Amino acid sequence: MGKKIFAIIPAYNEQRYINKIVKEAGKYVDKVIVVDDGSKDKTKEVAKKSKAIVLRHLVNLGKGSALKTGCEYAIKNKAEILIVIDADAQHDPNEIPKFLEKIKSCDVVLAYRKLNKNMPFVLKFGNSFINRTIKFLYGIKIKDSQCGYKAFTAKAYKKLSWEASDYSMESEMIAKIGKYKLSYCEIPIDTIYSDKYKGTTILDGIKIVFNLFLWKLNNL
Repeated sequence: MGKKIFAIIPAYNEQRYINKIVKEAGKYVDKVIVVDDGSKDKTKEVAKKSKAIVLRHLVNLGKGSALKTGCEYAIKNKAEILIVIDADAQHDPNEIPKFLEKIKSCDVVLAYRKLNKNMPFVLKFGNSFINRTIKFLYGIKIKDSQCGYKAFTAKAYKKLSWEASDYSMESEMIAKIGKYKLSYCEIPIDTIYSDKYKGTTILDGIKIVFNLFLWKLNNL
């Protein structure tokens, strides 16, 4: 019998894409969990119709909080492998088998987006700067620290579990990979932008770099 695999999808106002993401992810995992992070649209209703397990925050708490809610639920329900994937169609669920193959040989699988002309310059520059900061502070060389498509074992999650409620959680996870000496692999994924601009802003990037230094000073 194979290991129990859960996909966790944090979602905020994603009624447009959530049906497709849930159904495609469901082909490769045992359970799909959608955490509706205080959406004002019909994300919850659409996700339920798509046969996902839907957890709901009454108000928007941020991506970090939504993912933690989903991961904690998965762990309590005996998940052994967790796949985290965005709800905005920037991640192709049909790439999940690549993560499941790699997770056989490491604790954490990190995706990196192939650089192309579709990626906004501000994202390329900000991501590169954060990647260099992580290498300087934590000695970990990561190709794409801000990509939210990941897989990790339940055992690794207990060490990776983050406190950040916002996009900083991506970097906090990587800092903890370094602190706890977890093994990790990286795999390439296609770069997809369904909306013109969505994700970390310049202000988010500044906050992430500040937190990286703060975590280092406080020994995380």
